[in-house]
Amino acid sequence: MKRFAALFNTIDQSTKITVKVTALAEYFSVASDEDRLWTVALFSGRRPKRAVTTTRLREWAAEVAEIPLWLFEDSYAIVGDLAETIALVLPPNRSTEDRSLTHWITELRSLAQLEEAERKAFVMSAWQALGGTERFLFNKLITGGFRVGVSQKLMTRALAQATDKPETELAHRLMGNWHPDDTTWHALIEAEDASADASRPYPFYLAYALEDGPETLGEPAPWRAEWKWDGIRGQLILRDGDYYVWSRGEELMTDRFPELARAIDHLPSGTVLDGELLVWLPDSDAPSTFNALQARIGRKTVPKKLLREAPVVLHAYDLLEWQGEDIRHRPFAERRRMLEDACADLPPDAPIRLSPQIPFDTWQELAERRATAREAQAEGLMLKRAESPYLAGRKKGDWWKWKLDPLTIDAVMIYAQSGSGRRANLFTDFTFAVWNGNDLVPFTKAYSGLTDAEFRQITAWVRKNTLERFGPVRRVTPHHVFEIAFEGIQPSPRHKSGVALRFPRMKRWRKDKPLQEANTLDDLNEMLRQYG
Repeated sequence: MKRFAALFNTIDQSTKITVKVTALAEYFSVASDEDRLWTVALFSGRRPKRAVTTTRLREWAAEVAEIPLWLFEDSYAIVGDLAETIALVLPPNRSTEDRSLTHWITELRSLAQLEEAERKAFVMSAWQALGGTERFLFNKLITGGFRVGVSQKLMTRALAQATDKPETELAHRLMGNWHPDDTTWHALIEAEDASADASRPYPFYLAYALEDGPETLGEPAPWRAEWKWDGIRGQLILRDGDYYVWSRGEELMTDRFPELARAIDHLPSGTVLDGELLVWLPDSDAPSTFNALQARIGRKTVPKKLLREAPVVLHAYDLLEWQGEDIRHRPFAERRRMLEDACADLPPDAPIRLSPQIPFDTWQELAERRATAREAQAEGLMLKRAESPYLAGRKKGDWWKWKLDPLTIDAVMIYAQSGSGRRANLFTDFTFAVWNGNDLVPFTKAYSGLTDAEFRQITAWVRKNTLERFGPVRRVTPHHVFEIAFEGIQPSPRHKSGVALRFPRMKRWRKDKPLQEANTLDDLNEMLRQYG
């Protein structure tokens, strides 16, 4: 545990990638196989479930620290992180034990079978045995809230240094539905047949946002363009007579899209498609809005009625594997030709559609097509260099997303709520309203877009201008106007305003704009008619 704590400290206290990679590589070179496996799992989001309720942990920590519970709660409100608060209030303790990371995780996972008195005794004993960062990490593990700033790309780079295996191969091995309970370090990282898992997807290739226009990319001839669809990025895998659907977030979503099973009838085994999951109604020329897809996202079992009302297709735009061969190293133009050939004979009712490419000769011509993206239910354009291979992760140079400018509306801040973690002392989460006659109607929340200095400034104002408190939420004097940017708008009977925004954020604090000049509900409804 001390070795793992030292690794965590190095990663947490440094912003330099080389320092983090070196620390990880050294750890992977000397730690036990069990600890290495759990470290990879923890750093990739595979955390143990919460073993004890936070209420009990707060009570037990206050008891050990010999302070009243209200004082602990006030401390928690200031610190903003339960694991850190517990570590800070407990009496100092020099750790005399150095049991492995795997030991502590195994013990924590067995707590569910114990009576509460036994759980309490174990936790207090662990607090006495662990000190410093080890105690903090134990608290993180027991609350199920362990997170660390290590990307998959950074971790695969460190593993490559420690194992002498290619980064691309390691990235592929770490994808999929694995867990320390059902694999070993050898099977996951070292075994020659680690990639034989039929369900395992490939690491997604991610594009960079194009900020300054495509002219910065040079001549248009080497580039290909297609719509950037407003759906869920996914891979459809056809292997061994079965099918698997993976989201970009490495979530296995096969059961949510049973209509894609019919792809087995139309494409050979050993096929992996990259594309966009979209609701596409029969005889429609364009996909439905993202709002229609949302009804499917949270449903692990899909009733027949919803399958009829919101049928999903994969809009395929890349071919990663064909007849069992990994073809990601081939140029995009070649993969595209193979994809077109594979989709040439698909019947109209197949659950796969070929995403069309957009022909253009000049950047100005492409800009004019981009302006019609919302009519096509798209977010903008994707630009891909014809000679580019399919890489892993976000690589700058060959793939770019040229999104439409966001929609904006000026709104009044009416509620404020404090943040969490390092922003626990600041008000960062706000509710915004628009005018409906003489009334302000709330329509969205936003918590990103301002600088730290602006958050500190608005926090000081909120504390002086609070009208009412509702737990952590404060109703404030209507005064400040903010420009809210968002990607889309759709009707919503759950909201008082009747609308819901997609990806709202604060674009600008309109200190130049008086309260009365904020937008109205009629303005929102006009946007809904135009873009919804």
